[in-house]
Amino acid sequence: MLKAFIFDLDGTLIDSLADIAESINRMLSARGYPRCEVEIFKQMVGDGMEKLVERALPESAREPALIHSCVEEYRAHYDLLWQNQTRPYAGIVETLAELKARGLKIGVISNKAHRFTVPMSEHFFGADCFDFILGQREEVARKPDAAGGLEAAAILGLQPAECAYVGDSGIDMQFAKNTGMLAIGVTWGFRSVAELQENGADHLVAQPGELLEILEKSR
Repeated sequence: MLKAFIFDLDGTLIDSLADIAESINRMLSARGYPRCEVEIFKQMVGDGMEKLVERALPESAREPALIHSCVEEYRAHYDLLWQNQTRPYAGIVETLAELKARGLKIGVISNKAHRFTVPMSEHFFGADCFDFILGQREEVARKPDAAGGLEAAAILGLQPAECAYVGDSGIDMQFAKNTGMLAIGVTWGFRSVAELQENGADHLVAQPGELLEILEKSR
């Protein structure tokens, strides 16, 4: 029986691609590098800010010290831009409310930096929506490592098998499997259905309300 639904953030709860892309592109433009098309970012995101910046930079510029300084510039731009075009996906707010009404615990685990994950989750969904919010922190291995998932299960006082993890990427599906959670892939996000299937999705959903159907089948 499922007792908790835990969500990825970008591409699952919120469509944040435009603001991420603009923040990266402002950093690139300021350094004289070519801007990247917005759609390309669907394949760049998911592994944290350092990897995102590294992938956006020209190959000749991918030196550790330069990547580090570019990450700081990207963060400064993103601090100013993340509320501009980012929005929850249609039906997400209502589905979260219904899960809570049915007594489910809900939370967020993201590879986005913790300093952005917490305020963004609270801004778009309210400070009291989630039972916990965990972004990427230096002391905890990022997804698909199971560490964050095991931490979340302990916070909730549940076994991983009592939790579903909902995400839009292969990394998310691997994370759910590594942690022992039900792996639910959403098809409205940044990655393909094939990627979700190839990485072990137990269920695919095309709209948020279908999560309620999965919940009912688990009971």
